[in-house]
Amino acid sequence: MKRDIVRRYAHNPILTKDQIPYAVETVHNAAVVKHAGVYIMLFRSHLRTGRSIIGLARSHDGFRFEADPLPFLVPEREGPFAASEEFGVEDPRVTRLGDDYFITYSAYSRSGVRIALAKTSDFTQVERVSLITQADHRNVVLFPEKFNGLYARLDRPHSEITPWSIWISYSPDLCFWGRSELLIKPEPYHWDEMKIGPGAPPFKTERGWLSIYHGVFRTMDGAIYRLGVALHDLQNPARVIGVSDSWILQPEDVWETTGYVHNVVFTCGAVPEPDGTVKIYWGAADTVMCVGEANVSDLLDLCLNHSRPAK
Repeated sequence: MKRDIVRRYAHNPILTKDQIPYAVETVHNAAVVKHAGVYIMLFRSHLRTGRSIIGLARSHDGFRFEADPLPFLVPEREGPFAASEEFGVEDPRVTRLGDDYFITYSAYSRSGVRIALAKTSDFTQVERVSLITQADHRNVVLFPEKFNGLYARLDRPHSEITPWSIWISYSPDLCFWGRSELLIKPEPYHWDEMKIGPGAPPFKTERGWLSIYHGVFRTMDGAIYRLGVALHDLQNPARVIGVSDSWILQPEDVWETTGYVHNVVFTCGAVPEPDGTVKIYWGAADTVMCVGEANVSDLLDLCLNHSRPAK
Protein backbone atom coordinates (compact mmCIF):
# COMPACT_ATOMS: atom_id res chain seq x y z
CA MET A 1 0.00 0.00 0.00
CA LYS A 2 1.36 3.41 -0.98
CA ARG A 3 2.09 5.71 1.95
CA ASP A 4 2.95 9.34 1.30
CA ILE A 5 5.96 10.69 3.17
CA VAL A 6 4.35 14.15 3.30
CA ARG A 7 0.70 14.22 4.35
CA ARG A 8 -1.01 17.18 2.71
CA TYR A 9 -3.24 19.40 4.84
CA ALA A 10 -6.86 18.70 3.90
CA HIS A 11 -7.66 22.39 3.45
CA ASN A 12 -4.81 23.41 1.14
CA PRO A 13 -4.08 25.94 -0.19
CA ILE A 14 -3.60 27.81 3.08
CA LEU A 15 -2.89 31.26 1.65
CA THR A 16 -3.88 32.80 -1.69
CA LYS A 17 -3.83 36.26 -3.23
CA ASP A 18 -7.51 36.71 -2.33
CA GLN A 19 -6.54 36.71 1.38
CA ILE A 20 -3.97 39.50 1.05
CA PRO A 21 -5.25 43.00 1.97
CA TYR A 22 -3.17 44.69 -0.73
CA ALA A 23 -2.95 44.00 -4.46
CA VAL A 24 -0.81 40.99 -5.42
CA GLU A 25 -1.06 38.34 -8.13
CA THR A 26 0.52 35.36 -6.31
CA VAL A 27 1.43 34.09 -2.82
CA HIS A 28 4.25 31.52 -2.78
CA ASN A 29 7.76 30.42 -1.73
CA ALA A 30 7.42 31.37 1.93
CA ALA A 31 9.70 31.05 4.93
CA VAL A 32 7.97 29.96 8.14
CA VAL A 33 9.27 30.05 11.74
CA LYS A 34 7.78 30.04 15.22
CA HIS A 35 8.21 33.26 17.20
CA ALA A 36 6.73 33.65 20.70
CA GLY A 37 4.38 30.73 20.02
CA VAL A 38 3.10 32.20 16.75
CA TYR A 39 3.87 30.85 13.29
CA ILE A 40 5.32 33.64 11.14
CA MET A 41 5.18 33.28 7.37
CA LEU A 42 7.22 35.52 5.06
CA PHE A 43 5.81 34.98 1.58
CA ARG A 44 6.77 36.14 -1.88
CA SER A 45 4.20 37.82 -4.10
CA HIS A 46 4.27 38.97 -7.71
CA LEU A 47 2.95 42.42 -8.48
CA ARG A 48 1.36 43.29 -11.82
CA THR A 49 4.71 44.71 -12.86
CA GLY A 50 6.04 41.14 -12.71
CA ARG A 51 8.36 42.07 -9.85
CA SER A 52 8.21 40.58 -6.36
CA ILE A 53 7.77 41.79 -2.79
CA ILE A 54 7.71 39.93 0.55
CA GLY A 55 4.64 39.92 2.79
CA LEU A 56 3.99 38.59 6.29
CA ALA A 57 1.20 36.39 7.67
CA ARG A 58 0.63 34.96 11.16
CA SER A 59 -1.00 31.82 12.54
CA HIS A 60 -1.61 30.24 15.94
CA ASP A 61 -1.84 26.67 14.63
CA GLY A 62 0.46 26.66 11.59
CA PHE A 63 -2.44 26.09 9.19
CA ARG A 64 -4.75 29.13 9.25
CA PHE A 65 -2.85 32.32 8.42
CA GLU A 66 -3.87 35.97 8.35
CA ALA A 67 -1.79 38.48 6.41
CA ASP A 68 -0.57 41.77 7.85
CA PRO A 69 -2.12 44.88 6.27
CA LEU A 70 1.15 45.99 4.62
CA PRO A 71 4.10 44.20 2.97
CA PHE A 72 7.05 43.28 5.16
CA LEU A 73 9.91 43.90 2.70
CA VAL A 74 9.84 45.77 -0.61
CA PRO A 75 12.72 46.71 -2.92
CA GLU A 76 14.91 49.45 -1.51
CA ARG A 77 14.78 52.66 -3.56
CA GLU A 78 17.80 54.42 -2.02
CA GLY A 79 21.04 53.36 -0.39
CA PRO A 80 23.46 50.48 -0.93
CA PHE A 81 20.76 47.83 -1.57
CA ALA A 82 18.74 49.78 -4.14
CA ALA A 83 20.68 48.82 -7.26
CA SER A 84 20.63 45.12 -6.37
CA GLU A 85 16.89 45.07 -5.54
CA GLU A 86 15.75 47.03 -8.59
CA PHE A 87 13.79 44.10 -10.08
CA GLY A 88 12.39 42.68 -6.83
CA VAL A 89 12.97 40.71 -3.61
CA GLU A 90 12.16 37.01 -3.60
CA ASP A 91 12.17 33.61 -1.87
CA PRO A 92 13.02 34.43 1.78
CA ARG A 93 14.40 31.95 4.29
CA VAL A 94 14.52 32.61 8.05
CA THR A 95 16.90 31.23 10.68
CA ARG A 96 17.03 32.13 14.37
CA LEU A 97 20.51 32.93 15.68
CA GLY A 98 20.59 34.15 19.27
CA ASP A 99 17.82 36.68 19.86
CA ASP A 100 17.48 37.65 16.21
CA TYR A 101 15.94 36.10 13.12
CA PHE A 102 18.12 36.35 10.03
CA ILE A 103 16.44 36.49 6.65
CA THR A 104 18.20 35.55 3.43
CA TYR A 105 16.42 36.58 0.25
CA SER A 106 17.08 36.90 -3.47
CA ALA A 107 17.72 40.43 -4.72
CA TYR A 108 17.08 40.79 -8.44
CA SER A 109 18.48 43.50 -10.71
CA ARG A 110 19.80 44.06 -14.23
CA SER A 111 23.14 42.70 -12.93
CA GLY A 112 21.62 39.32 -11.98
CA VAL A 113 20.49 37.79 -8.71
CA ARG A 114 22.36 38.12 -5.42
CA ILE A 115 21.52 37.07 -1.88
CA ALA A 116 20.84 39.78 0.68
CA LEU A 117 20.77 39.37 4.46
CA ALA A 118 18.35 41.14 6.80
CA LYS A 119 17.47 40.68 10.46
CA THR A 120 14.58 41.25 12.84
CA SER A 121 13.89 40.53 16.49
CA ASP A 122 10.11 40.88 16.41
CA PHE A 123 8.91 40.75 12.76
CA THR A 124 7.76 44.34 13.13
CA GLN A 125 10.98 46.16 12.28
CA VAL A 126 13.49 44.77 9.76
CA GLU A 127 17.07 45.85 9.16
CA ARG A 128 19.10 45.07 6.05
CA VAL A 129 22.56 43.80 7.00
CA SER A 130 24.59 43.00 3.90
CA LEU A 131 24.67 41.63 0.37
CA ILE A 132 26.37 38.30 0.98
CA THR A 133 26.96 36.88 -2.51
CA GLN A 134 27.96 38.01 -5.94
CA ALA A 135 25.73 37.30 -8.94
CA ASP A 136 24.49 34.70 -9.65
CA HIS A 137 23.45 32.92 -6.45
CA ARG A 138 20.11 31.68 -5.15
CA ASN A 139 18.69 29.53 -2.35
CA VAL A 140 20.92 30.44 0.60
CA VAL A 141 19.92 28.87 3.93
CA LEU A 142 21.70 29.41 7.25
CA PHE A 143 22.38 26.74 9.86
CA PRO A 144 21.06 27.82 13.29
CA GLU A 145 24.35 27.01 15.07
CA LYS A 146 28.04 27.79 14.64
CA PHE A 147 30.66 25.17 13.79
CA ASN A 148 34.12 25.73 15.27
CA GLY A 149 33.23 29.38 15.76
CA LEU A 150 31.97 29.91 12.22
CA TYR A 151 28.49 30.39 10.78
CA ALA A 152 27.58 27.98 7.98
CA ARG A 153 25.22 28.15 5.04
CA LEU A 154 24.07 26.01 2.14
CA ASP A 155 23.87 27.81 -1.19
CA ARG A 156 23.45 27.25 -4.93
CA PRO A 157 25.73 29.15 -7.31
CA HIS A 158 25.12 29.03 -11.06
CA SER A 159 27.85 27.08 -12.83
CA GLU A 160 28.12 25.27 -16.16
CA ILE A 161 30.82 22.97 -14.75
CA THR A 162 28.83 21.69 -11.79
CA PRO A 163 25.37 22.87 -12.79
CA TRP A 164 22.97 23.98 -10.06
CA SER A 165 24.49 22.02 -7.18
CA ILE A 166 24.41 22.50 -3.39
CA TRP A 167 27.52 23.99 -1.76
CA ILE A 168 28.49 24.89 1.79
CA SER A 169 30.29 28.07 2.89
CA TYR A 170 31.45 29.52 6.22
CA SER A 171 31.65 32.98 7.77
CA PRO A 172 32.97 34.61 10.96
CA ASP A 173 30.39 37.41 10.87
CA LEU A 174 27.53 36.44 8.45
CA CYS A 175 28.78 39.05 5.96
CA PHE A 176 32.02 37.66 4.53
CA TRP A 177 31.87 34.07 3.30
CA GLY A 178 34.46 31.56 2.13
CA ARG A 179 35.87 28.03 2.46
CA SER A 180 33.22 26.99 -0.07
CA GLU A 181 32.86 23.29 -0.86
CA LEU A 182 30.64 21.33 -3.25
CA LEU A 183 28.38 18.93 -1.33
CA ILE A 184 25.55 17.52 -3.46
CA LYS A 185 25.20 17.35 -7.24
CA PRO A 186 22.18 16.46 -9.38
CA GLU A 187 22.06 12.72 -10.06
CA PRO A 188 21.99 11.75 -13.77
CA TYR A 189 18.76 10.17 -15.00
CA HIS A 190 17.11 10.75 -11.65
CA TRP A 191 14.17 12.80 -10.33
CA ASP A 192 16.57 15.65 -9.50
CA GLU A 193 18.88 15.35 -12.51
CA MET A 194 18.44 18.86 -13.98
CA LYS A 195 19.22 21.00 -10.92
CA ILE A 196 18.94 21.06 -7.15
CA GLY A 197 18.98 23.78 -4.51
CA PRO A 198 18.59 24.25 -0.75
CA GLY A 199 14.98 24.66 0.35
CA ALA A 200 14.14 25.04 4.04
CA PRO A 201 16.90 25.94 6.53
CA PRO A 202 18.36 22.77 8.11
CA PHE A 203 16.96 21.62 11.44
CA LYS A 204 18.61 19.47 14.09
CA THR A 205 17.73 15.83 14.80
CA GLU A 206 19.45 13.19 16.89
CA ARG A 207 20.99 11.68 13.73
CA GLY A 208 22.07 14.89 12.00
CA TRP A 209 20.94 18.07 10.32
CA LEU A 210 17.97 17.49 8.03
CA SER A 211 17.84 19.70 4.95
CA ILE A 212 14.82 19.67 2.65
CA TYR A 213 15.84 20.61 -0.89
CA HIS A 214 14.20 20.97 -4.30
CA GLY A 215 15.13 18.89 -7.31
CA VAL A 216 14.14 19.46 -10.91
CA PHE A 217 13.52 16.96 -13.72
CA ARG A 218 13.14 18.04 -17.34
CA THR A 219 10.34 16.41 -19.33
CA MET A 220 9.00 16.83 -22.88
CA ASP A 221 6.33 19.07 -21.32
CA GLY A 222 8.67 21.23 -19.23
CA ALA A 223 10.35 20.94 -15.84
CA ILE A 224 8.90 19.33 -12.69
CA TYR A 225 9.96 20.63 -9.26
CA ARG A 226 9.87 18.06 -6.43
CA LEU A 227 11.19 17.95 -2.85
CA GLY A 228 13.81 15.66 -1.38
CA VAL A 229 15.79 15.49 1.84
CA ALA A 230 19.46 15.25 2.82
CA LEU A 231 21.20 14.55 6.15
CA HIS A 232 24.35 16.33 7.33
CA ASP A 233 26.67 15.40 10.20
CA LEU A 234 25.92 17.24 13.46
CA GLN A 235 29.52 18.36 14.09
CA ASN A 236 30.65 18.70 10.47
CA PRO A 237 27.80 19.76 8.15
CA ALA A 238 30.08 19.40 5.13
CA ARG A 239 29.87 15.64 5.65
CA VAL A 240 26.73 14.42 3.91
CA ILE A 241 25.43 11.26 5.58
CA GLY A 242 22.75 10.54 3.01
CA VAL A 243 20.53 11.98 0.27
CA SER A 244 17.04 10.60 -0.35
CA ASP A 245 16.93 8.40 -3.44
CA SER A 246 13.23 9.20 -3.91
CA TRP A 247 11.31 12.45 -3.62
CA ILE A 248 9.14 13.20 -0.60
CA LEU A 249 6.65 15.46 -2.43
CA GLN A 250 5.72 16.07 -6.06
CA PRO A 251 3.06 18.20 -7.80
CA GLU A 252 -0.27 16.36 -7.68
CA ASP A 253 -3.10 18.66 -6.60
CA VAL A 254 -4.54 20.93 -9.27
CA TRP A 255 -3.05 24.07 -7.68
CA GLU A 256 0.38 22.42 -7.85
CA THR A 257 0.16 21.21 -11.45
CA THR A 258 -1.49 24.35 -12.83
CA GLY A 259 -0.67 27.98 -12.10
CA TYR A 260 1.82 30.76 -12.77
CA VAL A 261 4.52 28.09 -13.26
CA HIS A 262 3.06 24.60 -13.78
CA ASN A 263 4.23 21.49 -11.89
CA VAL A 264 6.04 23.12 -8.99
CA VAL A 265 6.31 22.40 -5.28
CA PHE A 266 9.01 24.65 -3.79
CA THR A 267 9.85 24.97 -0.10
CA CYS A 268 11.54 27.80 1.78
CA GLY A 269 10.43 26.79 5.29
CA ALA A 270 9.83 23.87 7.64
CA VAL A 271 8.96 23.85 11.35
CA PRO A 272 9.89 20.78 13.45
CA GLU A 273 7.38 20.06 16.20
CA PRO A 274 7.79 18.47 19.68
CA ASP A 275 5.75 15.40 18.65
CA GLY A 276 8.36 14.21 16.13
CA THR A 277 6.67 15.65 13.06
CA VAL A 278 7.69 18.55 10.85
CA LYS A 279 5.40 21.00 9.09
CA ILE A 280 6.67 21.57 5.55
CA TYR A 281 5.46 24.63 3.66
CA TRP A 282 5.62 24.93 -0.11
CA GLY A 283 4.69 27.29 -2.88
CA ALA A 284 2.43 25.51 -5.38
CA ALA A 285 2.86 26.40 -9.07
CA ASP A 286 4.32 29.78 -7.94
CA THR A 287 0.72 30.79 -7.16
CA VAL A 288 -0.49 29.71 -3.68
CA MET A 289 0.88 28.42 -0.37
CA CYS A 290 0.37 24.88 0.95
CA VAL A 291 1.42 22.85 3.97
CA GLY A 292 1.83 19.21 4.90
CA GLU A 293 3.31 17.13 7.71
CA ALA A 294 5.89 14.38 7.76
CA ASN A 295 7.38 12.17 10.45
CA VAL A 296 11.00 13.12 11.06
CA SER A 297 11.77 9.41 11.49
CA ASP A 298 10.57 8.74 7.93
CA LEU A 299 12.79 11.48 6.53
CA LEU A 300 15.77 10.11 8.45
CA ASP A 301 15.05 6.61 7.17
CA LEU A 302 15.16 7.84 3.57
CA CYS A 303 18.59 9.38 4.14
CA LEU A 304 20.04 6.54 6.19
CA ASN A 305 18.63 3.50 4.39
CA HIS A 306 17.48 4.65 0.95
CA SER A 307 20.19 7.05 -0.15
CA ARG A 308 21.65 7.99 -3.53
CA PRO A 309 25.21 9.25 -4.16
CA ALA A 310 25.72 12.84 -3.03
CA LYS A 311 28.04 13.69 -5.94
